[in-house]
Amino acid sequence: MHVHIAEGEGLHRIVIVGGGAGGLELATLLGKTLGKQQRAHITLVDKNRTHIWKPMLHEIASGSMDYTLHEIDYLAQARWHHFRYRIGAMTGVDRSQRLVFIDAHTDEDGITVTPPRSLPYDTLVVAIGSRTHDFNIPGVAEHAIQLDTAEQAERFHRKLVNAFIRANAQAAPLQPGQLQVAIIGAGATGVELAAELHKSVRTLVDYGLERLDADRDVNLNLIEAAPRILPALPERIADEAMRILQKLEINVRTDARVAGVKADGVELASGEFIPAELVVWAAGIRSFVCLQNMDNLAINNINQLLVKPTLQTTLDDNVFAFGDCAAAPWLGKAPGTLIPPRAQAAHQQALHLAKQLRNRVEGKPLQDFHYQDFGSLISLGENWAAGGLMGNLSKGTLFVEGYIARFMYNMLYKKHQLGLHGFWKVALDTVSGFIRRKTTPRIKLH
Repeated sequence: MHVHIAEGEGLHRIVIVGGGAGGLELATLLGKTLGKQQRAHITLVDKNRTHIWKPMLHEIASGSMDYTLHEIDYLAQARWHHFRYRIGAMTGVDRSQRLVFIDAHTDEDGITVTPPRSLPYDTLVVAIGSRTHDFNIPGVAEHAIQLDTAEQAERFHRKLVNAFIRANAQAAPLQPGQLQVAIIGAGATGVELAAELHKSVRTLVDYGLERLDADRDVNLNLIEAAPRILPALPERIADEAMRILQKLEINVRTDARVAGVKADGVELASGEFIPAELVVWAAGIRSFVCLQNMDNLAINNINQLLVKPTLQTTLDDNVFAFGDCAAAPWLGKAPGTLIPPRAQAAHQQALHLAKQLRNRVEGKPLQDFHYQDFGSLISLGENWAAGGLMGNLSKGTLFVEGYIARFMYNMLYKKHQLGLHGFWKVALDTVSGFIRRKTTPRIKLH
């Protein structure tokens, strides 16, 4: 039984489900305009209480970033930017009644915080992102950690720290697989995590774990089913990333399909077994099963909602979708080409929808979304990155690497922060962060 919540009566009601990079930015932009001016009632729905920028998860997992210093409280953001935040996970919609159904939210003790509810909408925007795809490979759910949330990344980091402290304290020699890490999937997340871990495990050992030698005792294994790492990016970027990984002595296995994950390692389809105490699954994406309960809206085989160039779903103009959960056509490319699931795409779509939803409230026609590919940057440790810029130019791509590329990579996060907070808060946070780095350990040690 759903409790009906009648909010925003008399105003155009815009409900945004999903507070990731795109959804939170859109809610903030609409709140600062339509919400502040009392021209629309803006509601953001998310099952979490705080937001963290998903491209940073590999830094949280390695310990090079304390996510509690970077998370954004939805209630505070809503209060400051004139929208409403409601906690809960979407379970489905009734398109005829224009209702979105939100599941009950319970705390860690199983006590109900909010009951199942239904929220009315005039415009529904779905931006729930994606999760990793385990392809039904045995043992992934039981023995591998997936990096979809800050909590999962933090869990991996705790297990990593505990593994090193345990190994340093034990009297017996290290066992086969002990202090070995297997990262399955050499896309951006896998490659970036491998490079970050190379530095962080050595820093961890330096903090008093004198019985361990990171060069001798630790092995990082990066496993990819495709013929090369970073298969979705240009080959030149992959070649530069591979060069750095080899320099860091990370074991990279390509053309290596995983058949199963065990408690003590990874089994390949070839029959080879790679011992590992810690396994990270970072291969493939799919959207959430709840999108199958969208009152017969069209989805593809990885649960993405099919949308038109306006980002409206193909069967209902009152429902929009963008980001990783949407199969959006890439205008100007070959028919059937979809916009890639990247943070820059969600950012551009949020900016576009902020304008178009204002047009919708005013009764004006909507414009199509045109994605501009500004290239890709891959972080390869604290001070190094590689990538290609201006990927949409007919003259080709400008390749960058090294400290300049790392600076540009860091600026992507600053751009996200600016969209949510404005210049002065970001400037002050940057200064305080610089001071904090001088007075705290280089990595999180717990």
